[in-house]
Amino acid sequence: MAVLYIGTSADSTKAITPDPSSLEYGLQDVSASDAGRVMDASATMYKQRICQKRKLKLKWSGLTAADTSKILKAVNPEYFYVRFWDALDGQMETRCFYVGDRTAPLFYYWVDGIRYESLSFDLIER
Repeated sequence: MAVLYIGTSADSTKAITPDPSSLEYGLQDVSASDAGRVMDASATMYKQRICQKRKLKLKWSGLTAADTSKILKAVNPEYFYVRFWDALDGQMETRCFYVGDRTAPLFYYWVDGIRYESLSFDLIER
């Protein structure tokens, strides 16, 4: 079973293979625009969380040119749906994401084709 599924709709997610070498789950709090420090004697901080968003840090190692292209095409739309294991909820979840900057340093060009040292990017919940 794959650990990551991506699609253009919540019902169309497909397994991304090969599995990432590294998948780091993150949970980010989004605070209200007027959150922050109050200028009183104790300089009290008010977080004023209005929601939470998931962030998945992904990395693959030693991918072929074909696999690299396939994965990059899956995350190329402005927004897409990702099915993943949610650490907070303790179950598989499908949520809408967008992708951050993508990097894929070239490792070598050899008889069997191009290989990439790695492919990495963050998926950020919309």
